[in-house]
Amino acid sequence: MKPLLPVDDARSRVLKDAHPIEDTEQAPLERAIGRRLASDVKAVRSQPPFAASAMDGYAVRTGDIGALPCTLTIIGEAPAGHGFTGSVEAGQAVRIFTGAPVPAGADAIVIQEDTERLDGDEVKINITVPKGNYIRPKGLDFAEGDVVLHAGERLDAGRITVAAAMNYPELPVKRPPHVAILATGDELVAPGGEPGTDQIIASNSYGVRAIAETDGADVTDLGIAIDRQDVIEAAIDRALAGKVDVLVTLGGASVGDHDLVQDALIARGMQLDFWRIAMRPGKPLMYGQVSGLHVLGLPGNPVSSLVCSHLFLRPLIARLSDEEETDPHRDAVLGCDVAANDRRQDYLRATLARGEDGTLVATPFEKQDSSMTRIFAESDCLIIRPPHAEAATAGSPCRIVLLREPG
Repeated sequence: MKPLLPVDDARSRVLKDAHPIEDTEQAPLERAIGRRLASDVKAVRSQPPFAASAMDGYAVRTGDIGALPCTLTIIGEAPAGHGFTGSVEAGQAVRIFTGAPVPAGADAIVIQEDTERLDGDEVKINITVPKGNYIRPKGLDFAEGDVVLHAGERLDAGRITVAAAMNYPELPVKRPPHVAILATGDELVAPGGEPGTDQIIASNSYGVRAIAETDGADVTDLGIAIDRQDVIEAAIDRALAGKVDVLVTLGGASVGDHDLVQDALIARGMQLDFWRIAMRPGKPLMYGQVSGLHVLGLPGNPVSSLVCSHLFLRPLIARLSDEEETDPHRDAVLGCDVAANDRRQDYLRATLARGEDGTLVATPFEKQDSSMTRIFAESDCLIIRPPHAEAATAGSPCRIVLLREPG
C-alpha cells in the first residue's frame, strides 16, 4: 500500500500553485471593511471645506476686544449647515455654533463660557483671544489632491471613516478569494429541516464557512448534493461557472460505494494531486485542481473537516489573498499524561490555561472521536502528537495549534 503523505508535505503541495489574486473591484464602504486597497485614494475635496468654528460661541474681530470688558452687537446667527451670509464689521459679532462656517470679517471665536449675553442684541466679551482662536482652517484634516489612503492598506474603522469624509461611496479593493462549499450525502439535512430516521443535521459547512469568512474569503454555499454522481457534477459545474478560486467538498471522497466526489471531480477534469494523509483526524483529505480551481476534499466527519480547514484551507486563503499567514503554533506543556502515538500525526482537542509562570498548559479531552462537535466547540487548541511519539507525562513540552486565546 502506498504510504500516507505527511502533513507538512501535503500543506506544501496545496500551496505550491497558489498565487495571489490580482483582480480588483469596487466595493461599497459597508462591504470594504477589512479589505485591502488596490490603489491610492486622493482627496477630491478639502475637509473642512471652509474655515469652521471648533466651538459654540461668538465670531468676532480680535481688533474689537483689546480693551475689556467690551460689548459687541450681535448681527446674526450661524448654526452648523447654515452659514451667516453677511460680514462682521467693527463692533459686531455673530452667534456661531460648532461646525458652522466662520463669517467674513471675523478672525476668532470666543467661546460662550467667556461671554455674557446682555438684553437685546448685545454680548459682553470677558476675555481677549488671539487671531484664529477656535477656528479650524480650510483643509485642516485634508486638502483636495492629498493622497490620504495608500494601496495595500487594510481598511479599518479609521480608514473607512476618512474615505467617507472624502465623499467616496465605494473604494477600489483587491478581490477576496471566492470559496464555494459543497456538502454531499443522502444522510444530510440542513438545519431547521426534518431529518428522517436514518439522517443527521448537516453542520460541517457552517463551521468551514466561519473559518473561511473570518480569514476574509467570500463564501458561496452550494448546498447539499445527494449521492448521485450527476448531481455532484452539476454542483461542480456551478462552481466552475462562478469564478470560484477554491472548491471545498465535504464528505464522499473516500472509496466506498457511495463516495462519489472524487469520481465526479475527475470526470470534470480534476488533476488529483494527493489523497489520504498521515494525520488524525483528517486522513481522507484530497487535493487537486480543475481549470485553475483549487479543490480541497475534506472528510465528512465534522471535526475532521474543521481541523483540516485550520491546517490547509486557512493558509491557502492567506496565500491567495497575498497575506502573511499568521502562525497558529505555540509552545505549551501537557496538562495530563498522554499515550504513545501511531504512524499518523495526531491533533488532540484540548483546553488551555496559563500556569503561574505564564506557561500555556494544554489538557486534552479524554474522548477524541471525530464526530463530537461539542468537544471541538469547547477546545482552545489542538495538541500536535507527531508520528510514533512516545508516551508523555503531564508537564512535558508540546506544540499546539491555537484556536482561541485561553479564557
